[in-house]
Amino acid sequence: MDSGRISCPDRAFRYNGTLCACDPGLYKAANGSCVLLDSPGRFGDWVVNSGVSNNPSFFLTTVLPVDTIRRFTQSQAVLLEATLAFLVVWFAFCFALRFGKMDGRRSVLFRMRWWISRLDSVYDTKHWLDDQQVVVKRKTELGGTFSVASCILFLGLLSALLYQVITKRSIEVHRVRPANAPDLLSFVNDLEFNITTISSMSCSHLRGPNTLLIGTPGFIDFRVLPLSTYIKFHCQNTSRGPTISLKCNSCQVPRRNHYISWQFVDLPNDPATAVAFQFNLTAKQHGDDKHVSSVSGTLKSDGYMDDKPKTFRGAELNVLKIQLFPQAYNNLHNLKLLQPLFHDFIPGSAFSDVNRLQASLQSSKDGLINTTLYISYLSDYIVEVDDENVMGSVSILANIGGLYVISLAIFLYFLVQCEAKVKKLRHEDIVMRRIRSQRRAQLNWNKLRKFVMYTWGPSDLDGSNRSGKQSGRMMMNSFNIFGSLTKRRQNSNGGPNKSIPTEMFWHRMTCLILKGMEEINNQMSIALEVAHNLNR
Repeated sequence: MDSGRISCPDRAFRYNGTLCACDPGLYKAANGSCVLLDSPGRFGDWVVNSGVSNNPSFFLTTVLPVDTIRRFTQSQAVLLEATLAFLVVWFAFCFALRFGKMDGRRSVLFRMRWWISRLDSVYDTKHWLDDQQVVVKRKTELGGTFSVASCILFLGLLSALLYQVITKRSIEVHRVRPANAPDLLSFVNDLEFNITTISSMSCSHLRGPNTLLIGTPGFIDFRVLPLSTYIKFHCQNTSRGPTISLKCNSCQVPRRNHYISWQFVDLPNDPATAVAFQFNLTAKQHGDDKHVSSVSGTLKSDGYMDDKPKTFRGAELNVLKIQLFPQAYNNLHNLKLLQPLFHDFIPGSAFSDVNRLQASLQSSKDGLINTTLYISYLSDYIVEVDDENVMGSVSILANIGGLYVISLAIFLYFLVQCEAKVKKLRHEDIVMRRIRSQRRAQLNWNKLRKFVMYTWGPSDLDGSNRSGKQSGRMMMNSFNIFGSLTKRRQNSNGGPNKSIPTEMFWHRMTCLILKGMEEINNQMSIALEVAHNLNR
């Protein structure tokens, strides 16, 4: 703030006694305050776009959500880490189940262990080498554990392979060849260049551009042509300053450099000052709006000389150098596109000191901002872009088969080592099958007792006593019951001749039931011996 007749806003100074100007590096906004350019970095916002995607589409892109997968994974390391985590969780779960009690097949832990052993669909042969015996089909808990682990590993590696197929199935190959004149004439592009002089000025400060300079100054190929014959020009006022637009439709690639210059001059009580230049240059093949290459950015003086904020003003030229490079995309129906490249920025007159800027504002010789757009064509060579497939369908199938074999081989090796060094693991399946047979025999015995008691009434069948005498007495009682029943049926049917088929039927039934009871007793005795051994 100034204590005189004129009060200036914050971060501003007075010149010519009655006028206010912002400090170096600041410009006057629409509300009259002095603001600093809010562009990040030393060179501001910087974007270069080739206009062509580096991820070509193929058959999997129409089926799978490729973009979602790519954002979620970002690399194969995430998929491999997830596979390792699943393996660790599975092994921890199987290891925790081994601390549970068998409990005669009644516990949930035993049922889980049994079903894990049923999952042994891969390693369902004898797991250790023995040349003297025939290979025996069997399923074990350890084999089921490693079968599921091999499936987890295979699925993890397969997902990583699919990720590689999706993201890196083909590579982009660039070939450089010398350019002939007919090749360059085939490049017909629409060019548009927009540059905003960030300041408090307007289009009324603008003088030019009117001419187009072609060639190298001082050489015989140098030409001065009217700008309107090649380029459409217009200026538009924005909240950040005047924006100059230069458009050229159906432009061919010339073999010489182009220069376009314009100036911003002082107006009464409105000096010509600027703090930065924001530009955007786009190029697209004529008639094709799908592929657009571009380069854009914000140029500040503190990114080139020192870190002090500066204000552009004075007679020295601010030169923005852009290069156009021809590229032919053979993989996109012979697309021919000019790639704009930002090559250099040569800052002109600028002031970082308040006193020097104040003296410049009070001098008429510094009342302008000179800007020149220098476009050079790198037309000696043409870059031809094409795609080459890294993996075909046969190689993908071969990789899948190799991953499957590797997954099986890894866990088969671990399985052989475990069973070869820990002999107890060889007989786990026998123990689990005997426990399951014991429980099954007990259930069948209970069903038979209920059937006999329901059919012939209560008897002295006692499943708790399995001695030979009790079995014999039980069989005799059964014979007595069957005999009395046959006699009753003979009397009720009117004589012995009509009861002969009935006697034969019940005799056969008795033999079958007794044979089944004998087999059940044998199974129960075997199961009791196994349980007794386990308890010891």
